Amino acid sequence: MSDVPAMSATPVEYRHGSSVFEGLLLRGEGPPGPAPTVLVFPGMEGRTGGMVDLAKEVVPWGYQAFAVDLYGKGVSGSTPAELRSLMQPLMDDRALLAERLAAVVAAVAALPEVDASRIAAAGFCFGGLCVLDLARAGAPVTGVASFHGVLTPPPAPSGRRIDCKVAVFHGWDDPFARPDDVTALAAELTSAGADWQLLAFGGTAHGFMAPTANLPALGVMYDAVAARRSWAAAKAFLAECLPEA
Repeated sequence: MSDVPAMSATPVEYRHGSSVFEGLLLRGEGPPGPAPTVLVFPGMEGRTGGMVDLAKEVVPWGYQAFAVDLYGKGVSGSTPAELRSLMQPLMDDRALLAERLAAVVAAVAALPEVDASRIAAAGFCFGGLCVLDLARAGAPVTGVASFHGVLTPPPAPSGRRIDCKVAVFHGWDDPFARPDDVTALAAELTSAGADWQLLAFGGTAHGFMAPTANLPALGVMYDAVAARRSWAAAKAFLAECLPEA
C-alpha cells in the first residue's frame, strides 16, 4: 500500500427514494476546482473504516475518492447475519440495486468538486458486483474495476453495449466466483463490445485485498502479493480511464 498524504474528508448526504445515505469525499491537497473522482464501493460490511482506508489509497494517484454508502446513513451491522440482512435485499433485487447505484453516480456527479466527465468506479466483493452492474447499466463512468467481486449478471440483462472500460481482479480459488462464472463474464463482456481485461491470481481466495480477511475454511483470505499486484495494475487502468484534462 502507498503512503497516504494529507487530505480532507467531507461527508456527503444523498437520497434514494425516502432513504438518506452518507458517503465520504476524500480529497488531497491538489488545485481547487472539479477533479477526477473514483467511486469506491464496499463489500457486505458497508462503508467501514477499513473500506475508507482502501478508498484513501487512490488519492495519491491524483484523484479524489468517494467512499460509497449503500445501506443508509447510520445503518450498520456487527455480525455476519446482520450484514447479510443488509446486503441480501440488494442482491435479490438487482433492479433496486441498479436504481441505488444510479442515485450514487448522479449525486456525486452533481458535486461542484467533481468533474462529471471523469468518474470511474472500484468495488470490492459485493462492491465488485456493483461496479460491474454500473457498466452493464450504461452508467456515465469511464471505467470500472472489480476486486474479488461476485460476477453473476442480473437475471434480466439489458443486452446493451458496454462503453466504459472494465478491469476484473480475481482470485482463482474464490468460492464465490468459480471458473465457469469467469468464463461467462468474459463472454458477456465480449458480446457487449466492452474494452475489458482480467487479471487472475492462482492459489488466491476471496477477499484478497482485505488485510483483515482470515477465514480460510470459507475461502476468504488476504493475500499481500495479489493485493500489491492488483493495486499496481489498477493504478495503470485508472490512468487510462481518467486521463489528465
